[in-house]
Amino acid sequence: MGQLSIVAKLGYGVGHVLNDLCSSLWFTYLLIFLNKVERIPNTLAGVVLLVGQVADGISTPFVGTQADRTDDTVFCIKYGRRKTWHLAGTIFVTIAFPFIFMGCLGCALSEAALQVLYLAPFVVIFQFGWAAVQISHLALIPALTSEPHERTELNAIRYAFTVFSNITVYLITWLVLGVQSGHQREDIIGPNDATTFKIVVASVVCLGLLFSLVFHMTVKENNHQSPYASIISDDIDEEGDNSLQSASVQSASSASSYHSQHYASSVSRMLPSDWFKKKQFYLVAVLYMCTRLFCNLTQAYVPIYLQDTLELSPQSVAYIPLTMYVSGFITTTIAIKPINVKFGRKVSYALGSLLGAGGCVWIFFGSGELYCQYLVYPVAVLLGAGGSTMLVTSLSITADLIGNNIESGAFVYGAMSFTDKLSNGIAIMVIQYFSPYSPICKHCIEYYRYILAFVGGGTCVAGALSVLLLVTTIIKRAPQSGLSTTSSGGLNERICPDDGASSNLLLPAGEDDSDTAEHHTYLGPALSASTTEA
Repeated sequence: MGQLSIVAKLGYGVGHVLNDLCSSLWFTYLLIFLNKVERIPNTLAGVVLLVGQVADGISTPFVGTQADRTDDTVFCIKYGRRKTWHLAGTIFVTIAFPFIFMGCLGCALSEAALQVLYLAPFVVIFQFGWAAVQISHLALIPALTSEPHERTELNAIRYAFTVFSNITVYLITWLVLGVQSGHQREDIIGPNDATTFKIVVASVVCLGLLFSLVFHMTVKENNHQSPYASIISDDIDEEGDNSLQSASVQSASSASSYHSQHYASSVSRMLPSDWFKKKQFYLVAVLYMCTRLFCNLTQAYVPIYLQDTLELSPQSVAYIPLTMYVSGFITTTIAIKPINVKFGRKVSYALGSLLGAGGCVWIFFGSGELYCQYLVYPVAVLLGAGGSTMLVTSLSITADLIGNNIESGAFVYGAMSFTDKLSNGIAIMVIQYFSPYSPICKHCIEYYRYILAFVGGGTCVAGALSVLLLVTTIIKRAPQSGLSTTSSGGLNERICPDDGASSNLLLPAGEDDSDTAEHHTYLGPALSASTTEA
């Protein structure tokens, strides 16, 4: 795999914009639209959201498994297996999503339950398409590059456009709905705003389609390229960057050719069932779940916290999330890659957890006019920067877990996304179930402060603990026939040739494990370099 061009990197980054735009509308405005515009009761509006989460949770592992199938059609072979799924998902999202915000055509005056039944099929189709785009887009990362820092850069670009998408949705909605500083009422949306929601959705879908077109025109997926030959050559180049002694490299060069060829032919494939036998798979799943919980819960409950607990103006629901997303954008574009290169993934994730937890602690103690008027903005910066750092790093760790086993990469991302959807659905249902109804009860008003402080902060701590456990866990893949071992206990007990970056995926750049360093001379640069990746 050669180094990706700037055009290819940016083209990849915009491939998820349609999903991000629709997702922002889905989580932020669906309940408002159903309650205020369509007059659907709160419980049934929650049912619509729950149907979507369940459909998404079921779709992700299904798409992950199917996207890894090797018996491709002619179109998949020519166009690319993952790009084909991305294209199909884009079509489903484009067709179904607008109907969700159009109301029940022909049954607007019917019972609310009938309206929910009308919306449910469109919700299921939308979520299936959304999952197809998400999984295929994520699974492209290990297929496009084997260089760990380049994978981090792709994730950073991807998340930067996620931030851009969320900001765009807030700005478009703010503009179309006409929310101005003169408004003092909390509820400014009603049945008369049905047309404005249609305009917002149409604008968002058209913009997302434009970016999807750019993605399909600029990103090329080679469906037939064997990853191992290119990975070996990349590792040889990286060996020079790691500045290993030239004498060791020269003494191993004659053996390197044989081992490289034998490695490419004898490496074992990781089937979906194989991943369930690996401890690291579960640790990364917990890490990803905690990260998504933090990001999604802060996105969902910060606006409610601002309105119900701090009793700020309605405009704060736009300003504070905007501050969060801008801080996340700056963090992903400036700080993520240098920190990963210099300190490694574990330090990057720990730093993000610290920032996020700091914001949650500040929320718990924050009160008074000074906090409400000014200090709430630094809190938003901490939440945005912490969430973006955790998310980008967790995605990079997931890519490193897959390593060179890209044949099952989509399944891994599907499994991670399944834990995300299931955990978020359960968490939100529990939070909503215990949500107090009385606005005059002091403890009731403080409810969302406690949610952000304890649940949000708890996910940061749990994610950090997962990283610490991940550092001490080395994945063991299926034994490789023909690969020699040493007296120290065998190659597969410490490093896995087909593991690529994942065998020591949390080491800082240039930091060699003492045990794996013993294999440098014998295995040659092709295999030893992979153990020093960040």
